[in-house]
Amino acid sequence: MRFFAFVAPALVLCGTAASAPARITAPPPVYRYAEVAGLAIKAPVVVDGAIRAVVRIKGAEAVNVPPGYIRLYVTLDVIALIRGPGAVPPRIGYLYDAKLDLRGDPPKLKNQRVLLFARPVAGAPDQLQLISNDAQLIWSPATEATTRRIAADFAAPDSPPAVAAIGNAFHAAGALPGEGETQIFLKTSGHPISLSIIRKQGHAPFWTVSLSEVVEDALPPPRRDTFLWYRLACGLPAEVPADILAGLDPADAVAVREDYALVQNDLGACRS
Repeated sequence: MRFFAFVAPALVLCGTAASAPARITAPPPVYRYAEVAGLAIKAPVVVDGAIRAVVRIKGAEAVNVPPGYIRLYVTLDVIALIRGPGAVPPRIGYLYDAKLDLRGDPPKLKNQRVLLFARPVAGAPDQLQLISNDAQLIWSPATEATTRRIAADFAAPDSPPAVAAIGNAFHAAGALPGEGETQIFLKTSGHPISLSIIRKQGHAPFWTVSLSEVVEDALPPPRRDTFLWYRLACGLPAEVPADILAGLDPADAVAVREDYALVQNDLGACRS
């Protein structure tokens, strides 16, 4: 009897501990493709790592910190180098301006896994500089996969270049009313890109994109959240320049505007 009287309370305590609610961890943020792409193509170095330590920076080194933020020196254990001109040390440091919450407290960054979009610091191989204050993203398998895909697409020899402007546009009316083809030529940071919009009676209008001067190599409209989609959706001007339209027949100018709007509508907004 004495044995069971001693053991029973221990069983109750174990049961209470086992049934305690588990700590709920907030899911990582979901970053838009264009948001990640905008960082990945500007950053010479992209690192996956876990934050080891955080120290607050005060005084003269923090005089330009925006209101509502504090400057931190972060030490990171590198897990993988996703993009970079060469190897990085297993442990690196960088400055980060962290936003305070509504109670004035900084975020809990220690042990958090993050993706950094940065540039090297001359003469300091174990230091990095974030390309912007939003260039530290909370890691997730999906965000890492997106980052790796963008980095590979950007580095590919046939990578679509950035769109700079509309260089020219033409419209040729078809044999039947409502038919016709519009061609829009884009200025880019590399090889040429052109858009062809075709309208035929009895068919929905469709368009293609060519990444070379060979029309036969034209591609169908790119799927959303691909690198070609990003280059077009985030790079095309809001409208065809007035000086280009001024050189066209009025009816052709109307057709060019309508067909350009069709392309923009199919692509959708860059940041949505």
